Amino acid sequence: MGKSKKAVYAALFGNLAIAIAKLIAAIFTGSSAMWAETYHSFSDTMNQVLLLIGIKSSTRPATETHPFGYGKEQFFWSFLVSTMIFGISGVLSLQQGLDGLFFNPHQIENIDINYIILGISAIFEFNALRIAFKVFSRNIEARGQKLTFKTILDEFQASKDPTILTVLVEDSAALLGIIIATIGISLTHLTGNVMYDAISSLMIGIVLMGFAFFLARENKGLLIGEGISKKDSREIIKSILTLPEVNKVLSIRTMYLGPEDVIVAIEVSMADNLVTDNIEILISKIEQQVVEVLPYVNRSRIYVELKDDKMVK
Repeated sequence: MGKSKKAVYAALFGNLAIAIAKLIAAIFTGSSAMWAETYHSFSDTMNQVLLLIGIKSSTRPATETHPFGYGKEQFFWSFLVSTMIFGISGVLSLQQGLDGLFFNPHQIENIDINYIILGISAIFEFNALRIAFKVFSRNIEARGQKLTFKTILDEFQASKDPTILTVLVEDSAALLGIIIATIGISLTHLTGNVMYDAISSLMIGIVLMGFAFFLARENKGLLIGEGISKKDSREIIKSILTLPEVNKVLSIRTMYLGPEDVIVAIEVSMADNLVTDNIEILISKIEQQVVEVLPYVNRSRIYVELKDDKMVK
C-alpha cells in the first residue's frame, strides 16, 4: 500500500506543476494541442487525489454492514478515475481539436514557449513513470524473474493493484500525448498550417479515451467480483491433490476484496473414515497449501468444505 502511495504522490506533484506550466503556455500561444495537454494534466492531478482517497478509504476496518472490509474502495475510485480520463480529458481534447480544425482555426504565437514547457513536462512525466514502474516491477523481481516484455505483460495482466496500474497508464498516456503535441506543433511551425496542431489535439483525445476504456474494463472486472487467475487456481488444486487425505477438489471459487485481499472457497472430496481430529488437521493442511500458492491471502478468508466420497457419488 505504501509503495503505491509513493507512486501516486510522485504523479500528483509532477502533474500539478506540469498542468500550471501548460496552462500558461496555452494562454500565451493559443495552441489547440497545448490546451488539450492542459486539460489532460489538470485531470491527471485530480485523478491522483481520487486515487489517494481510494487508498485511504480502503484501509477502514470491517463493520457490521461491510464484514469483509472496504478493500474494494480502491477499485471504485480507480474506475471513477478512468471515467474522468474519458469524460474530461478525452472529450475536451476532442472538442478543442474539432474547434481548431473546423470552426475556429487560429495561429500559434510564441511557439518556443510550447517547446520549453513540453520538454520540461516530458522530464517530470518520465520521472513519475520511472517511480511507478519501479514499484510495479518489484513483484517480478521478487519471483526471481528477469524484466522482459513477456514478464512485464504477464504482471500487468495479473496485477490486481488498480492504483499502480492507473498511475502507469496515466503516465504512459501523458508521455505519448507530449510526443503527439510536439509533432503537431512542430509541423504547424514548419508549414504554417494550423491543421496539424488541431489534428494533434484530436489524436490526444483519442489516445486518452483508449487508455480510459482499458482502465475501466480492468476495474469493472474487479468491482463485479473477479477471481484469481486460472494459473493460480490450477496451482492450488494441484497442491491440494498432493494430500493423501484428498480424493478430489470439487470446486474452487475466489474473489478479490482488495489488491492483496482475496476470499477463497474450496469444496473437497475427502478419503473415507477420517475421524474428527483428522478432519480438522486436513482443513489446516488445505489452508496451508493455499497460502503457499497465494502468500498474501489471510487464512480467515479461506473457507474449506469437506465432503465424504460416498456423499459425492
